[in-house]
Formats: sequence, structure tokens, C-alpha cells
Amino acid sequence: MTTAAVRLPGVEETAFRRQFERDAVWSRMIAPGARVPALPLIEVDLGPIHLDRLLHTGPVVLVFFPYDGSASCDALLAGCQRDLLPRCADADAHLVAVSPQRADLLAGVKRRHDLGYLVASDPRHALIDAFAIGYRSPEASGALGTGRSILPYPAVVVADRTGTVRYVDIRPEGAPPTPAAPVIAALGFI
Repeated sequence: MTTAAVRLPGVEETAFRRQFERDAVWSRMIAPGARVPALPLIEVDLGPIHLDRLLHTGPVVLVFFPYDGSASCDALLAGCQRDLLPRCADADAHLVAVSPQRADLLAGVKRRHDLGYLVASDPRHALIDAFAIGYRSPEASGALGTGRSILPYPAVVVADRTGTVRYVDIRPEGAPPTPAAPVIAALGFI
């Protein structure tokens, strides 16, 4: 019996277009060598904090997560407390968890886990946009409390005191979180 390849019209073109769009999105995201913009965030206990001011006193480790109550939130933030915070303290680095959720709604996760690091809101997703790590998620707008629906891909960005990004790990939604070891290694080189 002989078989012939069956060509479905448009299937290859559609697959190619989807791959191209995925690659284009990933290629625009923050990468080592880029600069951290001087943008404010809203820390749940302190109010406005400015990334450029934090950088004056040490490197910064930014950990992006969707919102309090998301599937990955509790495990990720507890893991940061356990695995990253002690090493950040050793390196005089600031650990900052960043979400587009309103600060008053994020306060619960900081208290629930007694987090010893900064938990900050990026309610207008200015930093998320600057790093090009956001995607639309219309079902999240209610949870964010901002009237917006942009969530960040799970990401970790490490910047030295000059604001130069030294390490980036951006993962697809639903992927396991960034392991602590490469983040700690990046801090060792700063």
C-alpha cells in the first residue's frame, strides 16, 4: 500500500505564523545588558519605592508573579523567602516581588507568609511593559483590581548597582519557577 502526504491548506502557514509570533515576542523581552528603568513601584507597606534609589544601595533581584491567589503565587513567594532572601542579604541585594495587582490586595500575601522582602505593585504595568514580559489575560482583571488585564510571564531579573541587567530568566506561564541556584550564582558575579 502506498501512502501519499496529505497537505492541509493553510496548516503549515498557520503553524509557521504562530511560531514566528512566539519567537518575536520572546526576542523583544528584557535581556542581559539592558538597563533597569527608573520607575516607581508601590510597596505594600512602604508605599512608593523607586528602583533607581534601591540600586544606589545594592543590586536588585526582581521576581515577577501574577497576583495573590494565583496558582503559582504562594509556593513561589515562600520559596523566595527560604532560598533567595538569605543570599540576597549576604550580597546586600534587594529582593523585590512584583505583581500588577493593587498594593492593598497584595498585602495579604506578604502578611500570610511573613515575607521579609519587598512586595510591590506595578498597577499600570509600566515595568512589565518596559521589560516586555506582559501578556493579556482578560479573566485576571477582577483579581488585579486595576481595571487592566496584563499579567507578567514568570520572570526573574537581576541587576547590578549600575542598573545593568546581569541575569534574566523568563518562563512560559505554567512552567516551574526559576531555581534559586542560577540567581544566587548571578549575585556572586555582581
